[in-house]
Amino acid sequence: MSGSLIGNDSKISRDWALIGVPTSAGAHHAGQDKAPAALRAAGLASRLTAAGVGVTDAGDLPGSVFAVDHANPQARNLAAVAKVAGEVADAVADLVRNGKRPLVVGGDCTITLGVVAGFRRSHPDVGLAYVDGDADLGALDATPSGILDATGIAHLLGYGEPELTGLGGEPPLLQRGRLAIAGCDPREATDLGREFLAGQGVSYTEGPELIADPEAAACKVLAALAGGGPMIVHFDVDVVDSGDLPLGNFPHYASGVRLEEVVRVLRVLLSDPSCAALVLTEVNPSYDPDGGQLDRYLEGLTSALAP
Repeated sequence: MSGSLIGNDSKISRDWALIGVPTSAGAHHAGQDKAPAALRAAGLASRLTAAGVGVTDAGDLPGSVFAVDHANPQARNLAAVAKVAGEVADAVADLVRNGKRPLVVGGDCTITLGVVAGFRRSHPDVGLAYVDGDADLGALDATPSGILDATGIAHLLGYGEPELTGLGGEPPLLQRGRLAIAGCDPREATDLGREFLAGQGVSYTEGPELIADPEAAACKVLAALAGGGPMIVHFDVDVVDSGDLPLGNFPHYASGVRLEEVVRVLRVLLSDPSCAALVLTEVNPSYDPDGGQLDRYLEGLTSALAP
């Protein structure tokens, strides 16, 4: 991938700086806020180190836990979501200024807004590879649920609550052509949503295309983002069929996407010289009382990150 600010700058470390963001403020219920601690306890850092991946642990941000918000049905817990995203932006911007690669462990998907906002301070042309089971256009719905976790793409493109669309300054958070979505469950997008994304210049790949050829799906993402600034990779575990890996806070049963196929996509994206950050979202440890699924998740993640 050409034009990589990360790949062409020898001063920028290829090692990762891990930040936990224990938040479920934007979600349907609590649970994801426990993911950073659970993944650390399951050996996230030690597994990566053993696989030859350089990583330092920068600790946790304060985060925020889900709360019922009857007063704001159109944008539930907006103040808490915006506060956490702003803290993520500050932390990420600091790491990027110091030549680090953020590995941001959430938490719900609203943290990705903060990661993009943090990069924009030094790289306005940052790109985002969004590996996710949902199109996350909820802010555009005629009758929105108010769950901000389901609105990330809309907010990245400048549609929704000003507290979130303006996190990086003048909206939109992402320039035209700097967003590529891969793995969306076709049942989670409407024809109007697909038309909207096409009109916004977003590269869009659904789950069946990813299943057919994971490497080709990843290369489609890289081609769409080529020629710009550094790339953030967002990995929402709900891109994987919940029948295969029941960890997603919002389950996707019978999507057909297996963990091994997603790992193949991530391996291509994370090995690209433009890759400057990784965001992990939507893991709910309460769905995995014996830890077996967290073990599979980390095994796949380590495989994707290993040199």
